Parts: sequence; C-alpha cells; structure tokens
Amino acid sequence: MTSSAERPRLLLVGGAGGLVGRAVLKEFSPDWQIRSLHRHAVPAENDRGVEWVPIDLAEVRDWRPHLECVDTVVNLAWYRWGSERRFRGLYEGLRRMVEAASASGIRRLVHVSVPDAPAGLETGIPYLSYKRKLDRDVVRCGVPYRIVRPTMLFGERDVLLTVLVRGIDRYPFFPMFGEGRYHVSPVAVEDLAHVLRREAEGTEVGTLDIGGPVRYEFRELTDMIFSALGKRARYWRLSEAGSLRLAALLQALGSSLLYRYEVEWLLSDRLGLPAYSGLERPMRRVEPFLTAEVARRRGAPAPRSKG
Repeated sequence: MTSSAERPRLLLVGGAGGLVGRAVLKEFSPDWQIRSLHRHAVPAENDRGVEWVPIDLAEVRDWRPHLECVDTVVNLAWYRWGSERRFRGLYEGLRRMVEAASASGIRRLVHVSVPDAPAGLETGIPYLSYKRKLDRDVVRCGVPYRIVRPTMLFGERDVLLTVLVRGIDRYPFFPMFGEGRYHVSPVAVEDLAHVLRREAEGTEVGTLDIGGPVRYEFRELTDMIFSALGKRARYWRLSEAGSLRLAALLQALGSSLLYRYEVEWLLSDRLGLPAYSGLERPMRRVEPFLTAEVARRRGAPAPRSKG
C-alpha cells in the first residue's frame, strides 16, 4: 500500500458511472487519488472523494491541465453503439489525450479495449474501426502502456447475464442463435477492476486478452440459467442468418437489448478467451452471480458471497 502522502494520482477518463467504472472506483479509491472526466455527475464518485471534471471528452482540446500531477491514466471511455460522427468525435478527443500523455511524462497508460472480432466487423462498424485506431495510437505514443482486452463482462446491472436472466424468466421461449455451440468465458467486473489495478501498478507492456475462469458453450450457459430459475429449457431456434436478421430488426426499432454486431461476434466463436492467471485469488465463476441474481428477481435475500 502507498501512504496518503505518497498516493499517486490516477486519471480515470470517463465511464465511471458504467459497469466497469463502478468497479474501478471501488478497487482504486482506497489508496489512489482519482480525477474523472465525463459529462454527468456520478454519486459513487462523490462518495469516494473523486475529483470530477464535468466535460465532454470529445470537446477537450487541451489536455495539459487535466494531466497535471497525473501519474497513471486508465481509459475506460467508449460507447456501446452510436453513429460514425459520435465515435469519430470521441476518438479525436482521446487521441489528443494520448498525445498529451506522451508529452507530459505520464508514467503509465492503461487502455481498456476489446478482443478480436470478425474481419468484416473490425473495419465495417465505427465501434470497432475507431477503437482499433485508438489502440494503435496507444501503442505508438511512447508511454509505457498496457492494452487490456476483456471478453464478456458480468456484474450488477450488466448487459450479459442480468439481461439473459431477465429474458429467460420473462418469456416462455428463449431465442437461441444457431446451435449455441460457440463459446464464452465471462469475466466478473470486479476481477477486471483488480486486473486493471495490477496493470496500472505494473511494468509489462503490450496487449493482454482476458477471459474468465470457465469456458462455456453458450447453450450450456443458458441451460444453467433456466435451471437456476427452476424452469425447463425451452428454445426458439434461429438459423445464424435469422439470428442476425432479428438483431438487425431490434436495432432498427431502437432497441439497445442487443446489436447485430454483438450477435455476429458471438456466433464467430471468438469470445471464449483463456482466463487471466495473475490474480492472488481464484477468479469469480458465474454460478454464484446467477444464484444471487435469481434471488433478487424473486425478492429473496441474496446468498452471502464467499469472495
């Protein structure tokens, strides 16, 4: 641990109110100082003594005042979906941040990215094409860096297991994309936050892909959710092409439940990454989280966590 007089300053660039940001605040705030840049106030930041700078990252032209006294930058900022213009603006703001970090003598830059996707997605959607441009900027900036690329994340109010539990509980059938034999290795968001802390305090340079402790077939995971809910597994089977059409229709209707690119990525069987092996404790499995999430939906006390 670092004494209060020697506490380094972490610049948390956006995303503090999201799934990863909430976990990062909890992980870092006991012995790091945090400066967080984003547009809207987040109660958890105020509770943890975070210095909040109300600003749109796309509009930051001069990053020097925000990087003053900063030791380490951890970038979480990105959108799940949006227009080409929206991603271009965020990318340009973050590119200026990376350039300023290089000029200001930042000790460490940790950037959260995403795993490899099918080639058509890598260049065909702004979400990924601008993400990869930023990844390359980080590599070239000259600051000791770590690009951390987790697979699917789970945690309270996530868009993976929480959504699956809600959907399977609510409807008589669950849509199964293809045969469901592609793989996922979900990572607990608390584990990702701990990895980010280790990498922020470490010295290794390069890209780090992270999966959770168990590699499931997607069908195995949904069967597990049916079982946790006390229901018999009942599926509405869709071809891969039909799965993509359904996701595209939902997206066109304005739904954020899932996007077409997410289904295509899932079907490509690229999301079952190997587990991270550097933690001092075992990584969290999905089963206790599912039990707790089902208990919350049933209004019962959630079982006490062991880790």
